[in-house]
Amino acid sequence: MTISATMIKELRERTGVGMTKCKEALVKSSGDMEEAINYLRKTGMASAVKKASREAKEGKIAFAETDDCLALVEISSETDFVANNERFVDYLKCISQEIATTKPSSLEEFLKQPYSKDPSMTIEEYQGTLVQAIGENIRVKRFVFFPKESGKTLGVYSHMGGKIVTLVEMQGDAVDVARDVAMHAAAASPDYLSPETIPEDVKEHERGIAREQLKGKPENIMEKILEGKLGAFYDDVCLLRQKFVKDDSLSVGEFVTQKGKEKGQDLVVTNFTRWSVGE
Repeated sequence: MTISATMIKELRERTGVGMTKCKEALVKSSGDMEEAINYLRKTGMASAVKKASREAKEGKIAFAETDDCLALVEISSETDFVANNERFVDYLKCISQEIATTKPSSLEEFLKQPYSKDPSMTIEEYQGTLVQAIGENIRVKRFVFFPKESGKTLGVYSHMGGKIVTLVEMQGDAVDVARDVAMHAAAASPDYLSPETIPEDVKEHERGIAREQLKGKPENIMEKILEGKLGAFYDDVCLLRQKFVKDDSLSVGEFVTQKGKEKGQDLVVTNFTRWSVGE
């Protein structure tokens, strides 16, 4: 198989390894990107890997609230220029509030329902008028609801003008803390909440990588080093284990616990959501 410059560039971007070694890994893996990554990790050349690049799409993410729920909504466009257009931004705001208010069960249902500001049109027809006016394809891509419940806090953070939006769910009453954690999640891009939430196949894959790296080490120290490597992996990908961006002397979990003591209540992060435009 021919190894293209594009493949080498992608592998380099995902692993941080030099071009020559990336080409070598791709040759050894017959062009299989994931196998090439495994080869680089097993040989100790790559310690961390970025997620696969996704097709570039523009748009924005917004959130809207009612008394009983909060909704996240992404609307896509073809260009960033249109995503920053005043009419697009107004449309995003209106649609987000419409979704939060009507709570449709699916995107298909939502597009067919009447638009509250002009019931003579469906949402889809209203969207069509904007597409015609702007001259670019625009569509509601996804939405999700989060119920507001007693004893639970929702903290939202919007980054880069709606390119990344994060939401943190927390037991306790401390919106400021939940927003700080949401801000951290936007910056640090965790994959999991805690080690307990990581699927077993992912953990086993990491153990396999670590074992390959430790070949030749004495058995009596192998497990200790292995646990240390897994701990470093958890620190990197788990929200509660990551160093808090505002104070790297604390993990996010320690920051939340500290704030809970200051406020005289038990604060516990129970979930988080991180959306990025184009995912």
